[in-house]
Amino acid sequence: MLRENKEQIVADLTERLKATDTLIVADYRGLTMKEIDALRGELLQHGARFTVVKNSLTRRAAEAAGADVVLTLLDGPTAIAFLDSDGDPVAVAKALADTARTTKVLTVRGGILEGQAMSGEAVEELAKLPPADVLRGQVLGAIAAPLYAIVGLFTAPLQDLHGLLTARIEQLGGDGEEAEAAEAPAPEASAEPEPEEPAEEPADEARAEEDVADEVTADEEMTEAAEEPAAEPEEES
Repeated sequence: MLRENKEQIVADLTERLKATDTLIVADYRGLTMKEIDALRGELLQHGARFTVVKNSLTRRAAEAAGADVVLTLLDGPTAIAFLDSDGDPVAVAKALADTARTTKVLTVRGGILEGQAMSGEAVEELAKLPPADVLRGQVLGAIAAPLYAIVGLFTAPLQDLHGLLTARIEQLGGDGEEAEAAEAPAPEASAEPEPEEPAEEPADEARAEEDVADEVTADEEMTEAAEEPAAEPEEES
């Protein structure tokens, strides 16, 4: 490799080490080029670039960038997965751990997570976590839960007060209707004439009428008698 090319590689690695706050270092010794390419393609989907560089050049870049953690991990053939700002460290750690388990060759040495050093065991634990988007949701839920509880403390009394006011308004409305019903005059009963019982005629009047009838009958008899011709007297012999 030409000297100019080596200098360019070291310069690029230095800038990448300075700009990246999350990376994972692995020993790729024993992987085939096909396996390396397959792993590189999978890591790209999770926002990471898998770079294989000679340790001598990587050491120079780490020294220039002040990446002491990387210097301690440079032991044997080394590959570094550099995560972009929008990369998923959990998915990258999972992909590396799965490759190490299936190939029995790849070894994860450790790395840096958001500026903090982590061992190979920590990378394996990171691989067991849920994906980043799920973690964000869980974190937001944990943060929001107390806020919802606080909001509930404020809104619950207001809701109770609203319920009490509504019940009181309905009660007052019912009392008003009952008062109006009590003050309203009772409906007048329809004056229907009661059927009159036939008056009984006095006994004296009945007897008087009978007497009148008897008198009329007697007068009629007397009149008829008067109208009959008197009997002629018999001649004496």
